[in-house]
Amino acid sequence: MTDVAEVTAPTERPLRRRPRFGLAVVWTVALAVVVLPDLFGSLDSYAPFTQVVAFRPWLAAATAGLAVLLGVITVFRRRAWPVLVGTLVVALTAGFGVLPRAIAGPVATEGRPLTVMAANVLRGNADPQALAAAIRETGPDVVALPEAGERFGRRIRPLVAPLGYRVIESAGTVGVLVHERLGDVAVAVGDEAGLERPVALSGAGLGDVTVVAYHAASPVRGRMAAWRADLAMLSRWCGGEGRAVVLGDLNATLDHSALRAGAAGCTDAAAALGAGLVPTWGPSAAARALGPQIDHVLATAGIDPAAFEVRDLAGSDHRIVVARLLVR
Repeated sequence: MTDVAEVTAPTERPLRRRPRFGLAVVWTVALAVVVLPDLFGSLDSYAPFTQVVAFRPWLAAATAGLAVLLGVITVFRRRAWPVLVGTLVVALTAGFGVLPRAIAGPVATEGRPLTVMAANVLRGNADPQALAAAIRETGPDVVALPEAGERFGRRIRPLVAPLGYRVIESAGTVGVLVHERLGDVAVAVGDEAGLERPVALSGAGLGDVTVVAYHAASPVRGRMAAWRADLAMLSRWCGGEGRAVVLGDLNATLDHSALRAGAAGCTDAAAALGAGLVPTWGPSAAARALGPQIDHVLATAGIDPAAFEVRDLAGSDHRIVVARLLVR
């Protein structure tokens, strides 16, 4: 009997390991599909992965916490180590993608200042007094107002006109405020059939810089194709030959591969200055403290971020973003 046991034991151990390693592989792939769907082609550009990946910073933190828990379990049950390794790989991959946006790079100090603001005013329901106060305090050259509409334009005009702003509005476009110090800038309205057509400002005090007020479609049922197309259209400015600033509600985070592809050639002002994880959207005040950053300021080469700020806006589900740029 002893001889039989000695012969069969070595052949049984590998067989016992196979289900354990197979389970670890299945677990790792399943976890990666949830946390890192953009590594599986363009999976993150399709629901429900689009919505899930918007919260990757929290998913990364949760995965790291799970890895710690599995580490404790492995101390007592060593057979759990393959699952721990898979979880660590996913957590580290997600972390390396997220954490750099919370680390500030070099801050520009030279160049012509250009300050821009973006504020989605929630179908015109935001408090115009609160918005005017933010404009007064920060003094932007250009303000992009997604979802403003003509009614909100009429409400904000008398509040900002004394501050030197004129309102540019047209049916179906992103609302824009332009300060008089920029002079008589040229206004071009896009002909795209999107949620709101983009408005591009150029010339006069902007010099050779084009400033584009933009609002991408929301990634909701029935509009996913439009969302992907709107983000792809960013390459018109970020990948073009001229210098440009694109700002507004892009309805995507930098964890979305569609935004990264469309914005290739542009620098995200928030991420460059270590504020790339500050939430800008949420259906309630509590949710906005934990929500994704979907409002952005993008700038091409030669336009350097010098400061970035996020402010609350009463009456809106979005927060205000303000970026101070330096044009070299």
